[in-house]
Amino acid sequence: MKKIYVDRIAERLGVREWQVENCVKLFEEGATIPFISRYRKERTGGLDEVAVAEVRHWTDVFVEMEKRKATVLENIEAAGALTDELKAKVENCVETRELEDLYLPFRPKRRTRATAAKEAGLEPLADKMYDVALADPVPEARKFVGDKVASVEDALAGARDIIAERLSETASVRETLRQIFRTRRIVTKATKKATGQEAMKYRSYFDYSESLERMAPHRLLAILRAEEEGFLSVKIDADPERCGKKLYYDFCQERRYPAAPLAEQIHMAFDDSFKRLLEPSITNEVIKEAKEKADIESIRIFGENLRQLLLSPPVGQKRVMAIDPGFRTGCKVVCLDEQGNLLHNEAIFPHPPASEKIKSIQAVSSMVQKYGIEVIAIGNGTAGRETEEFIKRVPLPQGVRVFSVSEDGASIYSASDVARAEFPEYDVTVRGAVSIGRRLMDPLAELVKIDPKSLGVGQYQHDVDQSLLKEKLDNTVESCVNSVGVNLNTASSYLLSYVSGIGPALAENIVEYRSENGAYRSRKDLLKVKRLGEKAFEQCAGFLRIHGAVNPLDNSAVHPESYHIVDRMASDLGVSTKELVGNAELCAQIKPEAYVSGEVGLPTINDIISELRKPGRDPRESAQEFEFDHDIRSIEDLKAGMELPGIVTNITAFGAFVDIGIKQNGLIHASQMGVKGMADPSKILKLRQQVKVVVVSVDIDRARIGLRLIR
Repeated sequence: MKKIYVDRIAERLGVREWQVENCVKLFEEGATIPFISRYRKERTGGLDEVAVAEVRHWTDVFVEMEKRKATVLENIEAAGALTDELKAKVENCVETRELEDLYLPFRPKRRTRATAAKEAGLEPLADKMYDVALADPVPEARKFVGDKVASVEDALAGARDIIAERLSETASVRETLRQIFRTRRIVTKATKKATGQEAMKYRSYFDYSESLERMAPHRLLAILRAEEEGFLSVKIDADPERCGKKLYYDFCQERRYPAAPLAEQIHMAFDDSFKRLLEPSITNEVIKEAKEKADIESIRIFGENLRQLLLSPPVGQKRVMAIDPGFRTGCKVVCLDEQGNLLHNEAIFPHPPASEKIKSIQAVSSMVQKYGIEVIAIGNGTAGRETEEFIKRVPLPQGVRVFSVSEDGASIYSASDVARAEFPEYDVTVRGAVSIGRRLMDPLAELVKIDPKSLGVGQYQHDVDQSLLKEKLDNTVESCVNSVGVNLNTASSYLLSYVSGIGPALAENIVEYRSENGAYRSRKDLLKVKRLGEKAFEQCAGFLRIHGAVNPLDNSAVHPESYHIVDRMASDLGVSTKELVGNAELCAQIKPEAYVSGEVGLPTINDIISELRKPGRDPRESAQEFEFDHDIRSIEDLKAGMELPGIVTNITAFGAFVDIGIKQNGLIHASQMGVKGMADPSKILKLRQQVKVVVVSVDIDRARIGLRLIR
């Protein structure tokens, strides 16, 4: 990678150039983000996975920029306009905007007024006027009157058109205007279309003005969505007079102040250029630039929410009864074993219109006894509260716990190719119930099967840059999967596909080998898997776990490349490796410095010792039961001042949404989080966190509930 790119990435991230260079080399060697951040700390100076992911992103950006530069240079050369100076400027660009500004005068364009003026032979007149090479343009303009130019005024008008286009394609002019536009206010007006109910959600922006610099990302995205839907017109209050004066002043400083007759023509050309060409173009650019920043912030929040959701506390390997609640169609019930395999399914009808309560109680009791059910998962959708209350009237064995589980995405999964492949003989209702049960057992393993955009934890996810969103979400899923580790003998191919270095094809091969040969006994068995070579093994082995393996290190995050170090540690302590693993007292006796050698530095040694203390430790907390207020069934039951329990369902830049047990979620605004001023919700609350709130306001007509955080 070129040094200019390495320097720019290092500057952006606030890291050293050598750290970036080593990351890039590791990428070129086929290393993944989780592997680099976990097992190559010495080479990166301890960059975490967020920084490594950023290096990866900008590496890809600059690879594409190199391709674009090649195209630009080729086209400029074909036009016969490539100079050594211009070539050097293009090659040294590190910003896309800078590159496109340089290319703009040479880009193929539609026929314009300036094109027609040039065809009429008026470019020499325009050159003299633009270079302030004459005092009065009228005598010079007379020379151009002829077959193609009818009059002096036509000649001057054509020259002004050429000047206007030239000005609009001047990089310094465009950058000057960008700097002005960025400091101005964005102004919105309601359109004629904004009269129906659909438009009312945008009514706060029907006559709105705010500094573009200070506008919160979520407001900008809302405004741009409303514009896209035709409910708003959007512009930037650019102050044309100020812009015109600035452009004319810079023009005169670069050349000299023209005499009055020429000055009049220059002013006319500049005014036309600003109104017709520059203002629309720069407005679009600056709004696009602001949207890119808003996209990044929105995607960041989405990614963090997704991380918290994927790392939600599991109940672990338990026998689960999962219930997808419903009224008219009944409740679909499934029973799952400890590995999430379907044992039984049936429908019960405890609610109106059927109201078969006794029969349903008997059915549930029978299933709990027959299948040794340890926990019950109830979907939180329609009839969720009623079903939860029904289940609590069932005489359950002591120790059976009941959980409310988010249904977000369950319907998406149930109709997906993944679900059909897992349960080809069952319909969507059974698949949906299975998903609810499995996500209680292990949210990560189940939720990776669902498109993150369907999980209800983001805002404006369909409005932001989709490629950037996908990159962020894919990185987040991969990060979560690898930070937890994956059981090689129970994981689905879908979960395995997110393990570092594997992917969908190898994941299928791993499962196929397991089906044909039985459980994996050693990480080295992976090398027997079809098309899984040494490089893939290097990348994935440390993130896979084998419970009950002969070598206990196979059930830890210690990488096989470091097993010899652990063996040496054990030998130095006079114990076996098996005796050392999990023995915190023995681990405390290890002197890390004694094992530093070559590329294995203290960071790796300290990671090994930390893992030996608690091998294979799941970083997630354990799932906790929760109950909503039994007296609250609908928004009509709410009154200001009520204290209620709730669960955080979504976190945004402006607040957090909380499920309080009714159809509508309430909002804890950022100003209602118990800290001075406007808080950052993501630093105070976590997704799926159990909270206590006070009802601040209730708007039944708009179905809006305002809350204040107590704890």
